[in-house]
Amino acid sequence: MDLLTQDEYRAIAATLNLPTGAFIDGSARPAASGKTFTTVNPATGAPLAEIAACAAEDVNFAVEKAREAFEDGRWSRLHPSERKDVLIRFCKLLTRNARELAVMESLDSGKTIFDCETVDVPETIHCLKWHAEAIDKIYDQVAPASDDHIAMVVREPIGVVGLVLPWNFPLLMLAWKIGPALAAGCSLVVKPAKETTLTALRVAELAHEAGVPRGVFNVVPGGGADVGEVIGRHMDIDMVSFTGSTMTGKRFLSYSAESNAKEVVLEMGGKNPAIVMDDAENLDRVAQHLVQGAFWNMGENCSASSRLIVHKSVKADLLDRIAHHAKAWNVGDPLDPETRMGALVSKAHFDKVCSYLEQADDVVIGGKSHDGAFVEATVVNVSGNDAVLAQEEIFGPVLSVIEVTGFDEAIRIANDTEYGLCASIFTANAKRAIRGARSLRAGTVTVNSFGEGDISTPFGGYKQSGFGGRDNSVHAHDQYTQLKTIWIDLADDADEAVS
Repeated sequence: MDLLTQDEYRAIAATLNLPTGAFIDGSARPAASGKTFTTVNPATGAPLAEIAACAAEDVNFAVEKAREAFEDGRWSRLHPSERKDVLIRFCKLLTRNARELAVMESLDSGKTIFDCETVDVPETIHCLKWHAEAIDKIYDQVAPASDDHIAMVVREPIGVVGLVLPWNFPLLMLAWKIGPALAAGCSLVVKPAKETTLTALRVAELAHEAGVPRGVFNVVPGGGADVGEVIGRHMDIDMVSFTGSTMTGKRFLSYSAESNAKEVVLEMGGKNPAIVMDDAENLDRVAQHLVQGAFWNMGENCSASSRLIVHKSVKADLLDRIAHHAKAWNVGDPLDPETRMGALVSKAHFDKVCSYLEQADDVVIGGKSHDGAFVEATVVNVSGNDAVLAQEEIFGPVLSVIEVTGFDEAIRIANDTEYGLCASIFTANAKRAIRGARSLRAGTVTVNSFGEGDISTPFGGYKQSGFGGRDNSVHAHDQYTQLKTIWIDLADDADEAVS
């Protein structure tokens, strides 16, 4: 899809019909309390809409309707090919409404329209289509047994699931969860981040229009204490999948232990190392990958390359090249297709990122903020891996640089973190690359590139970056299903009597 002009995107923004009600049992409705909260455009501070501020009563109603839908089988017991057909129609509707979704996502989150049009919306549709096509291609198993028995291992949808979303990739993280969950036959209660609610509500409307039955896909907007915790503690929710901060993710483990021991899958924070050794080839290309990894989505990315661990012999040359490529990552109006870095998601988050900039003693490039919403691409030298800027997840466009003198030191520093989501290593030595990839304690390791894999590869983390499962790939379906053993006795009654 060709990009439009800034004026054309603004014209679309001015005519959007923004969803405002919770979406429960196939229709939009106000919160039971009648309360609302204001969602704002983080780039301008201007109000966008008044959204239903849900609470426990609304969650309970959504769970009740999700349970009814699950138990009567209107979705859970459809033939897999029928669920696939509905989800393919859903993808077609999303494609028809892609531009509307892209503008809505940009307005609500501060993300650039360039990213929304070229990455977030197309990847959202691709993810849902991939899981839809996988529905009737995942086989159950027959276990080895005696001649007198058959042992079947079958998958069944886990039931009613709570999906708690982050604000940094509202559409894409929604797709990562609803794709395998709907494919499995589950009923959903979705809590979007309070900062970025609009696209989840619109997607639910389109899913219902495509034929996802009422009660199967419910969206309950609101705050963490009012909605998220209620989902986590609910006695009739069978499983929760959460993406967000490590601190919040850990709470869901407590909620589960204190309620019905529901399944919990967590995808949490990261402080991801990028190791550049002295034999790395084409430092200009390395710099491009590092800039992309550090500044894409304003650094509001759990897999961002936020620590550069670089051999001292190539450090100066590499930083010069990073500075050159970072110039292309301009800050500005998210609806301008020439803008590469939009607004941080909220004033509170802007203030948090700026508090880290105040601790930077040796700024190589950037370090400035603008208009209470924008932060420049920033690179800082740090004294060592124990520095705050090297240990804490900033979640902004800040790359911390640590100098090393050898491979073993680089691996040790890379692993010296509470996180283990992603890592990168740049080297021309194949053995060193493989040794490094095996040694790095991270769920995804890229060699001579920045990336997260794709829909066919599992995504999640080691240590305090993840718990309980993986997003993406066929492995994502595991978290939304239960395994059941069916043991069938084939022995003849007469034989049994003789034995």
